[in-house]
Amino acid sequence: MFKTSLPFDLEDKVFEIRCDSDSVSKIISYFPFSDPEKQEICNVLNVNVFYGFHSIFTDSVSDEEWEKTKDQIKKRFKDELFDIDKISKS
Repeated sequence: MFKTSLPFDLEDKVFEIRCDSDSVSKIISYFPFSDPEKQEICNVLNVNVFYGFHSIFTDSVSDEEWEKTKDQIKKRFKDELFDIDKISKS
């Protein structure tokens, strides 16, 4: 499996990283990354362009908004995933 070391502030915004053999194929964040954040991730991945950016929500949030609400957003999202799982097994 491919290992990458994103800076904590970016890693914290990531929901999931998917890999194909030895490279990252998809990065799913809670909210869309800004262009500078995408560039920083490309630098870490050592690629010029990466087309695998996806986000769960389409709204853009500032770093300040993210810091204020991230724990609540992550908890709610995980809770809703578990509820979906319970409904599908019923």
